[in-house]
Amino acid sequence: MRALQLVGDRDLRQVEIEDVPPPGPGEVTVRISVVALNHIDVWGWRGMAFAKRKMPLTVGAEASGVVEALGPGTAGLLPGQLVSIYGARTCGLCRACREGRDNLCEHVSGVHGFHLDGFACERVNLPARLLVPAPPGCDAVGAALAPVTFGTVEHMLFDNARLEAGETILVHAGGSGIGTAAIQLAKRQGATVITTVGSDEKIEPARALGADHVVNYRSDRFEGVVRKLTRKKGVDVVFEHVGKDTFAGSMLCMKRGGRLVTCGSTSGVSTEVNLMMLFQQQLRLIGSFGCRMENMANAMQKMARGLVAPVVDTSVSMDGIEMALQRMEGRKVFGKIVLDLREGAAPA
Repeated sequence: MRALQLVGDRDLRQVEIEDVPPPGPGEVTVRISVVALNHIDVWGWRGMAFAKRKMPLTVGAEASGVVEALGPGTAGLLPGQLVSIYGARTCGLCRACREGRDNLCEHVSGVHGFHLDGFACERVNLPARLLVPAPPGCDAVGAALAPVTFGTVEHMLFDNARLEAGETILVHAGGSGIGTAAIQLAKRQGATVITTVGSDEKIEPARALGADHVVNYRSDRFEGVVRKLTRKKGVDVVFEHVGKDTFAGSMLCMKRGGRLVTCGSTSGVSTEVNLMMLFQQQLRLIGSFGCRMENMANAMQKMARGLVAPVVDTSVSMDGIEMALQRMEGRKVFGKIVLDLREGAAPA
């Protein structure tokens, strides 16, 4: 079967690999439908894996697929069923896993597509417990975006930041995949949404998603605009995933008792924190990573009901992967780039 494998830093190839064997006990064979690309794929492409990994490595951390075969001892799934795939190989046995706090697994083996073989291939065998059925009305693209793009945001906004109706939120990088999801989910919650973008071309698309105010951070200091918009009070929540370039400004944007939730560091992993501001203003800084499978299910229900929708920048085949990664690296994307592996699918 075909697969996209990283064989060295910036050396990604389309190769033929052995097909998967019949599924074992508790396993399911899934035919991959759609793979959604993330910045973690760019990190892996650059060679920025912060753990040992073995090459060649099949890429792709976020995907959907169709159940093809069931191994012994599986229940709750049917052949032909569309599923969303949890992106980390959790143990399923520790206290966190048993309590549904999947992203706090005590014995996680790694992230697929980064530490472990990922989903950019035609078929994969996976534990049935890592598959979340897509509800009617949620298609393969929506199911592919549930594990990271929407699931991460659900976990950040509602499990961690506890965003409430009537609050004001600053969403950084509103044109990114998770940024487009955050704008929609926050607005649907009843929040006032301020977002930053990196070009004027992204202003109107961000407004169309529901952003009340859009700031081009390249031409305006976002912290000054936010203070003006909030009459110097600041925002209740900051949705941070840029890192070093925006972190100090993000803290200046927070009202007294505000919450900053972060899941990324694309501009740098280290920053300085004004401790006096932190304790005097009683700010809360919250780290967030991945999501719970319940977040995936909630996100797909919202997509099925038409409350939120995937924003797709570009759809490519395996042949377009190099262009896709370069486009992501150059930050030219609004929404998501998806790799469509369905038979007969044509690139957009």
